[in-house]
Amino acid sequence: MTQQANDDRPGIAAAVIVSEGRVLLVRRRVKEGQLSWQFPAGEVEPGESDEDAAVRETREETGLEVKALKSLGSRIHPKTQRHMSYTACEVVAGTAHVADPDELAELAWCSHAEISHYVPYGLYAPVQLYLDHIMKG
Repeated sequence: MTQQANDDRPGIAAAVIVSEGRVLLVRRRVKEGQLSWQFPAGEVEPGESDEDAAVRETREETGLEVKALKSLGSRIHPKTQRHMSYTACEVVAGTAHVADPDELAELAWCSHAEISHYVPYGLYAPVQLYLDHIMKG
């Protein structure tokens, strides 16, 4: 069998949050490989859905209350080899800030044109298509 050791680790759920034509990105205090700027994300807890984990992690990391809209897909991340799920979310309440300074260094609301500056290696294709549609639409 060719299972990887990482398969025992919980999956990571990411929240793709667009508000007023900008997408929320966070910069981790500790890089995970090449990854520095990314979507609010964290490990899925036992018994938790990917969508619920994305909502919870967003609240814990940024103080924003968001609502899951739909799944944008999942994959084994090519840089970290972790199972990643992506959930489109909308802001329900709050103002984004670094709510967990142990995890995050800063955050930014990025325009569509700025995404490649923050994430130069590109986004997961279904996420990029969603952002192309919702941010350029």
